[in-house]
Amino acid sequence: MQRTQVAIIGAGPAGLLLGQLLHRQGIDTVVLEKHSRGYVEARIRAGLLEQGTVDLLHEAGVAERLEREKLVHAGLELAFAGRLLRVDLQELAGEVVTIYGQTELQKDLGDARAASGAATVYEAGQVTIHDFDSSRPRVGWTQDGVRRELECDFIAGCDGFHGVCRASVPAGAIRQHERVYPFGWLGLLADVPPLADELVYANHERGFALCSMRSRSRSRYYLQCTPTDRVEEWSDARFWEELARRLPPERVRGLVTGPSLEKSIAPLRSFVVEPLRFGRLFLAGDAAHIVPPTGAKGLNLAAADVRLLSRALIEYYSDNSGALLEEYSARALRRVWQATRFSWWFTTLMHRLDEDPFSHKLQLAELDWLAGSRAGRVALAENYVGLPFD
Repeated sequence: MQRTQVAIIGAGPAGLLLGQLLHRQGIDTVVLEKHSRGYVEARIRAGLLEQGTVDLLHEAGVAERLEREKLVHAGLELAFAGRLLRVDLQELAGEVVTIYGQTELQKDLGDARAASGAATVYEAGQVTIHDFDSSRPRVGWTQDGVRRELECDFIAGCDGFHGVCRASVPAGAIRQHERVYPFGWLGLLADVPPLADELVYANHERGFALCSMRSRSRSRYYLQCTPTDRVEEWSDARFWEELARRLPPERVRGLVTGPSLEKSIAPLRSFVVEPLRFGRLFLAGDAAHIVPPTGAKGLNLAAADVRLLSRALIEYYSDNSGALLEEYSARALRRVWQATRFSWWFTTLMHRLDEDPFSHKLQLAELDWLAGSRAGRVALAENYVGLPFD
């Protein structure tokens, strides 16, 4: 049987970032991932980072390429009723946000993990976790047809919404809170210049639209769609035509279209579990919570979890203290619920909720209020750039 100090389940950004932070403090880890490294790095995900997340990547020693290639945004635009409202994040909240594709961040973290020599097992089949309510947790998996086992001090469940870690917790020990939204996002990735220098969020009677980017030459666009829509029903031409309908004329003039590199549909939900600690098992990232992507909080919440958990584990091994481990769940959940509230609010503000004109009029009234209220814009900006970690 192998042994390590911390077994990390999941080699997404949360798992690899946790492993990197612990490795730099001399803590031994093994990362187990059911997919191949190539599969994990090819997944198309978000790319907006709060400053706190950028700072944590510097602390982990994986921000060199990010600093060379990042885009810095000091504001965002809200389009509604034929108007454009710019929200100046830097002026209102004193912070900016960074655009750097999660796909690129995943590669950076994978390279750092490989360079460290720390153990990573990709394509680990039939992962199971055992005895996490005892002082000697174990993790089992199958590799090359052979069943293997790992003994550890702690298990970090960073294996996402469909992972084994949360599913292994007895039903009576965990509470789940969920809201499923009656729409999804149809996303298109293309090698075309971005529509604008900053993100554009559009509230339109035909539905929500978002104009985002991954670099100065690669753009990511989203349209609100129905839960029954299928990607095959959306040709590139149909997507671009519909996007243009949902944008104000002054922004449509800057729209450059091109062939899609990728199209996909993602359902939207808010999901939080409580608590996040079960004996020596700790949940982090999407294993613990999901937010609709409207507020760009998913990856940033995962980083916030990892920051708290890494500090707690470092304290345990350096000072023989479990104080921060005891506090992890409550401290993480406080920020999770604040971000969940903001993501819910921003989602319900910007999306077409139903066919009722009354609801749409209320949205437009609130957007008009934001345009005239500095206090309202400050609240939006403070949440968008990211609330304090502590």
